[in-house]
Amino acid sequence: MIKQNITEYNNVWVFIEHNKGKVELVSLQLLSKAKEIARDLHCDVCAFTVGDNVKPLENEVAEYGAKKFYIIENSALKDYRTEPWRDSISHLISKNKPAVVLIGATALGRDLAGTVATVLKAGLTADTTALDIDPETKNLLMTRPTFGGNLMATIFCPDNRPQMSTVRPGVFEAIKNPSKMEIIKDKFSITEDEIVKKIIEKVQTGEDKLNLGFYDIIVAGGKGMGKKENFKLLENLANVLGGTWAVSRQAVQMGWAHHTRQVGQTGQTVHPKIYIAAGISGAIQHLAGMKSSDIIVAINTDDQAPIFEIATYGIVGDALKVLPKLTKTFKGKLKI
Repeated sequence: MIKQNITEYNNVWVFIEHNKGKVELVSLQLLSKAKEIARDLHCDVCAFTVGDNVKPLENEVAEYGAKKFYIIENSALKDYRTEPWRDSISHLISKNKPAVVLIGATALGRDLAGTVATVLKAGLTADTTALDIDPETKNLLMTRPTFGGNLMATIFCPDNRPQMSTVRPGVFEAIKNPSKMEIIKDKFSITEDEIVKKIIEKVQTGEDKLNLGFYDIIVAGGKGMGKKENFKLLENLANVLGGTWAVSRQAVQMGWAHHTRQVGQTGQTVHPKIYIAAGISGAIQHLAGMKSSDIIVAINTDDQAPIFEIATYGIVGDALKVLPKLTKTFKGKLKI
C-alpha cells in the first residue's frame, strides 16, 4: 500500500443506506457516533449516498447532525447493484477526500464497502464493535472480535486514507442532533445500457426481513434451553413484554432457530432497553452483539457463567422454570 499525504483528508463521512425512500436505522446510528469522532478530530460530519431520488432523505439526515449531504442522483442507480454504486461512490470519496468513512454492516453495506475499499486502495475493518480516536496520533481505532470471537482486536491505519469501517446495526444509539445541512449534488455519468447486471425480480421473505435492532425488549435463548420446542417460552415472554425473541449461535447451529434471529458476532448486534438472556453462557462472540443493552437480565444454572459479569440482574436457576414464572408475573402486572 502506497503511503499518502494524509493531511489532504478531512471530515467524517457516513454512508446513508436507504430502502423505499426511508433511511436505514444503522445509518442514523452511525451519524450519531460520527458526531463524537468528528468532535475529537475537530472536523465535520458529512453524509453521502447515491440513488434515483435521494434528496427527499435530507430532512431525516439533517436531524442526526450531518453538516453536508453529498448525493448523486441517476435513474440507473435506483436499485443497488455492486458495480455502478461502487463506481459512483468511489468517485465521491476520491473527489472530496474524507478522513473517515463509516458504512453499516448490512448485506448491502458489506458488499459495497469491500469493493469500494479495493478501488480506493484503502484499508477496511469489518464488523467493528467500537470506534475511538487515538488522542496522540488522531488515528481511528477500530475494535472488532477476532479468532472466532475469542479475542478483541483494535485496528488502525496510520499511513493511508480514508480509514474505512463497517459497523453492524445496533452497536451505537441513534440520537437526534439537528443541524443546518447543505446539500451538495454531484454527477456521475452512467446509463442502464452500460450496466451488465439486470434486476429481473426482487423477492424478500418474512424471516429475511427480521431486524432485531428495531425492538426495545429482546428475550434470547441459548443451548441451555434444551431443545427447539422450549423456545416457545421465549416467544411467550417476549409477546407479553411487547418485544421479540432471539437466539445464540449454538442454538442456530443445532437447528433450533433461523439464523436471522441470531445475536452475536456472526449474527445481529442489538441495543435494546431490556435484554433477557436465558440459558446463554456468555461467550465473547455473543457478548459482542448485545453488551451495549441498557438492562441485561441473565438466567443460568451456572452461577459462574460469564454472562453474569455484564448482567444488570442475575437469576441463578433453570430458564425452563424461570421463564414461565416471569411470563405469568408480567401478565398479572401488565393486566394482559
